[in-house]
Amino acid sequence: MEDGKPVWAPHPTEGFQLGTIVDIGADSLTIEPLKQKGKTFLAPVNQVFPAEDDPNKHVEDNCSLMYLNEATLLNNVRVRYSKDKIYTYVANILIAVNPYVEIPKLYAPETIKQYQGRSLGTLPPHVYAIADKAYRDMKVLKMSQSIIVSGESGAGKTENTKFVLRYLTTSYGTGQDIDERIVEANPLLEAFGNAKTVRNNNSSRFGKFVEIHFNEKNAVVGGFVSHYLLEKSRITRQGQEERNYHIFYRLCAGAPEDIRQTFYLSSPDTYRYLNRGCTRYFATKETDKQILQNRKSPEHVKAGPLKDPLLDDQGDYNRMSVAMKKIGLDDTEKLDLFRVVAGVLHLGNVDFEEAGSTSGGCTIRSQSGQTLEHCAELLGLEEEDLRVSLTTRVMNTSAGGAKGTIKVPLKVEQANNARDALAKTVYSRLFDHVVTRVNQCFPFESSAHFIGVLDIAGFEYFEHNSFEQFCINYCNEKLQQFFNERILKEEQELYDKEGLGVNEVHYVDNQDCIDLVEAKLVGILDILDEENRLPQPSDQHFTEMVHSKHKDHFRLTVPRKSKLAVHRNVRDDEGFIVRHFAGAVCYETTKFVEKNNDALHMSLECLVSESRDRFVRELFENSNNTKDSKQKAGKLSFISVGNKFKTQLNILLDKLRSTGSSFIRCVKPNLKMVSHQFEGGQILSQLQCSGMVSVLDLMQGGFPSRAPFHELYNMYKQYMPAKLTRLDPRLFCKALFKALGLNEKDYKFGLTKVFFRPGKFSEFDQIMKSDPDHLAELVQCVNKWLICSRWKKVQWCALSVIKLKNKILYRASACIQMQKTVRMWLCRRKHKPRIDGLVKVRNLKTRMAKFNEVVAGLKEGQQEMLKQIQELDASITALMIKIKSTVMTRIEIDHEHQALVTRSQQLLSAMQKAKQEEEERERLRRIQEEMERERKRREEEEQRRKQEEEDRRLKAEMEVKRKQEEEERKKREEEERRLQAEMEVQLEAEREEEAARQAVLEQERRDRELAMRIAQSEAELIPEDTPDAALRSVPGQQKLKSLTMGPQVQANKAAADAKKYELSKWKYAELRDAINTSCDIELLAACREEFHRRLKVYHAWKSKNKKRNADSEQRAPKSVTDYDCAPVVKRASQQNAAPPIPARQHEIAMNRQQRYFRIPFIRPGEEYKDLQAKKKGWWYAHFDGPWIARQMELHPDKHPILLVAGKDDMEMCELSLEETGLTRKRGAEILARQFEEIWERCGGMQYLRSAIESRQARPTYATAMLQSMLK
Repeated sequence: MEDGKPVWAPHPTEGFQLGTIVDIGADSLTIEPLKQKGKTFLAPVNQVFPAEDDPNKHVEDNCSLMYLNEATLLNNVRVRYSKDKIYTYVANILIAVNPYVEIPKLYAPETIKQYQGRSLGTLPPHVYAIADKAYRDMKVLKMSQSIIVSGESGAGKTENTKFVLRYLTTSYGTGQDIDERIVEANPLLEAFGNAKTVRNNNSSRFGKFVEIHFNEKNAVVGGFVSHYLLEKSRITRQGQEERNYHIFYRLCAGAPEDIRQTFYLSSPDTYRYLNRGCTRYFATKETDKQILQNRKSPEHVKAGPLKDPLLDDQGDYNRMSVAMKKIGLDDTEKLDLFRVVAGVLHLGNVDFEEAGSTSGGCTIRSQSGQTLEHCAELLGLEEEDLRVSLTTRVMNTSAGGAKGTIKVPLKVEQANNARDALAKTVYSRLFDHVVTRVNQCFPFESSAHFIGVLDIAGFEYFEHNSFEQFCINYCNEKLQQFFNERILKEEQELYDKEGLGVNEVHYVDNQDCIDLVEAKLVGILDILDEENRLPQPSDQHFTEMVHSKHKDHFRLTVPRKSKLAVHRNVRDDEGFIVRHFAGAVCYETTKFVEKNNDALHMSLECLVSESRDRFVRELFENSNNTKDSKQKAGKLSFISVGNKFKTQLNILLDKLRSTGSSFIRCVKPNLKMVSHQFEGGQILSQLQCSGMVSVLDLMQGGFPSRAPFHELYNMYKQYMPAKLTRLDPRLFCKALFKALGLNEKDYKFGLTKVFFRPGKFSEFDQIMKSDPDHLAELVQCVNKWLICSRWKKVQWCALSVIKLKNKILYRASACIQMQKTVRMWLCRRKHKPRIDGLVKVRNLKTRMAKFNEVVAGLKEGQQEMLKQIQELDASITALMIKIKSTVMTRIEIDHEHQALVTRSQQLLSAMQKAKQEEEERERLRRIQEEMERERKRREEEEQRRKQEEEDRRLKAEMEVKRKQEEEERKKREEEERRLQAEMEVQLEAEREEEAARQAVLEQERRDRELAMRIAQSEAELIPEDTPDAALRSVPGQQKLKSLTMGPQVQANKAAADAKKYELSKWKYAELRDAINTSCDIELLAACREEFHRRLKVYHAWKSKNKKRNADSEQRAPKSVTDYDCAPVVKRASQQNAAPPIPARQHEIAMNRQQRYFRIPFIRPGEEYKDLQAKKKGWWYAHFDGPWIARQMELHPDKHPILLVAGKDDMEMCELSLEETGLTRKRGAEILARQFEEIWERCGGMQYLRSAIESRQARPTYATAMLQSMLK
């Protein structure tokens, strides 16, 4: 900025413009253009580059510039292009700019002779220099070579390919007809494979690799052409300003009248496959007049012919016919080619319309009948067969096991697609045939090496990019990777060969982008193939699968993230963006699936393969023999175009990697395709896409300029005096560089060349070619350097003599050292065996500690083993003493040492064996213990299983018993109800009888009272019956009454008679003592009944007089205590029911049966706190006969409550077993074992024992069992 030197800043149209830096920002620079003083703009720092001092300076090799960057490269190409110098080197890479005009003598025969055998760089850059370098490399290295010509459409790839082929065949051909055939093959391939596009009038719509083969004498013997990815979609549809392949227009414009009538040809506008694009011919003024009016389209008549210096449809037809003849095609085969081309044109004019029937198919329009006839005739087909095959599809059926065929009608759209697919296939097979015939025209029997020229489209990006651009850019990704590897490898090999010691240069690899396209299963091409195999493939589903499989991939994104507004309108399922090495490209996936399928319906392919015309039949013969065609008739097979292209590309790259390589990068100067117009921005984009900018980055880190010593010597010896020219070239260059005082970092001396940093060679050249005065100073500097260097040599000689003296002294001391060493060696040799033996015996002694450790682990025989170890230790010690005190030979020492080793090994083996035996015994003991535990476990498991079965049996018996008791209770209640009814009837009769008797007595009393009032004295009264009569009547009445008395009355009387003991006035203590001490069973039962009756009265009183809202101490679950109160109404209605059997009698009858019960229980205090009943407890009861003997309450988070009869009567359930209703609750009764387990677990045994010892427990079954167990 201080010096005001110019810099290159970005410009939207020119690429870069000159300016000066006026200010520096954080990440940008403020630039003032030199052509627009006063105006400034901001530019990113990484896009501003230093400029040369002279912007109009140009060099043949861009690496010779002071600064290596894309701006200086673009400016150098611009300056040279303005001077009609269209070729420029970047190291060994040639940049070729299309001039769009013929440059005089640039490709003349004398120019070819100039470049023969000349090294690269000795003559101006030229495509001939690259071709000659490839030939010389093949000759010297005995290795095939490849020349890769790349660039976008219109950049001149095809023309440069022609020049390379012409140079090789002219310079190194045999002068035979085969050289001319190789050159003449290009016009034929261009006719069938080139077309006019928006960017190029003669654009190759296929890639080709042309091989020129040489024999052992390095002479041309033949050639071979491989082609890739013909653009078949162009056959049926073109852009508005584009044309179909040249052959169609050349046939219409230049074919003789007889051929035109034979093939029913007309003007291009009459054909569907031509009239949707440009229908004008290429012609000059003269040839346009020669074309008949009926062959011109209205567009051609109105706008005139297309102009191009290299194209002329009528003249090219004649040149093509001549080329066919030169390469060996006769007139018959030529007419066969033209007939198939005409057949494709007529096939495109077949139109379809919906059929009137209900089948839903279509038919061929009546207007297309003549066209169909012409097409069938030209392709050798039956008209009716072609009609049926275009409108229907044949399918095989196997319904019901019977095989057959049916015809499926096609819709109009399907028929159009089938017609276009047939046209593409026929033309594609025709193009394959043309390439095959071209290869047949220059055969060769044997080949030593070849030079291949690859002409393939460069990186392409348009506003709308489809499957063709995707394949081309995928190919360029692979070629760019090969380009980077090869350029870098060659540079690195040269540096290593010359011994420069330069660090390896790295570059950015694009393998991830290649994997995105071609990786197995997840690559875009494999995803597309999978989509094609689906029953109903669609472009949208394919795009969605691509996005889903690579949603986080750096190289892939959705269209809405594009930098162009037109791409942001594309939906996510209609396209994707791939970030290529040259930039991001948006691909619209419409027709991707269709373009990836290269197959026809078998009904159409079989029709054409069975054509009457032999030529058409041969086009399809090879395909019918392949496995792809072995399919059911009518079924559309799938032949992947993308996979086929990937396979071909990999084969091509393998071939390129096996050869040496040269690169030609073709550049298109402007979009208008006119001469002397340089569009810098567009050219810069092409240079970036061709990888030239990345090459500059590689060169910037290395030594791009290099020159052999002898060339520098020859170049500058004329400027030096004779004294200096006598020096050898290497010393001459070294003296020159030292004299100039060049920085050693700017150059390096190799074995045969001197290498310069970027721009340093031009500095050196400027210094050397400066004015004579400066040259005289330079000569003085050289002389001074020579004197200095010679003086330094003298000094080095003196130093060498001194070093020699020192070396002699050193050698004398070394001899003494050698004598000492030899003496030491002799002494060592004498005593070495004893030392080695002593070391080995000591090592053996150190092993004794391990023996002691092993013995310590033994349990048996330990003393015996210790004794043996001590003996062995004593033997080792004795041997060590013997070795020290006596002179022993190595053999003796080894013999005794070996004996000790054997003893130690035997001892160790014995100890290990004893240890193993102990371990084995221990293992067997453990196994036995394990088996014993397993046996006990099984026995316990068997006991548990039997116990469970016994429990289930007992529970089942209990359930049966409960049901029987329930049935008996029901029967008893039924009997009671029946007796009650009978008693009520009897009592009613008795009441009526008594009422009648009382009425009679009352009447008699009244009669008597009245008689007494009437009579004056009792004497007047009639005396009553005699008492004897009355007495006699009473027994009779009683007898009668007893006869009429019901069973209830009799039961009451029996109960009254049975009440043997009057216990109502006994005290509580007397009752307890009687219960605890009495042996009278009836008295015991009566005391128990009276005791429990009083408990019921007490608890009823307590319940009646308890405090309101006070928590009651519930003795048993409410379901148990309420059971006795539930049938109150019923009992009220049965006041006079028969009393139950007295408890003591029932107890005697039951013989004190032991029963156990368990039911859920929530205490009243917890009922309102725990609404969800999570703290539900259990209530356990043991009934000894009808009365409770033991009671337990188990609640979560609380200690168990244990109660026994006698000690805890006030807290226990006072109801009898019958009154609780527990026997009628299903599942309430449990086994005695279950109760006893819980009782013992909760400490019931200790509690009962303490109650017995304190004489508080009432005698029950439980107390008796515990006492017997304690005894």
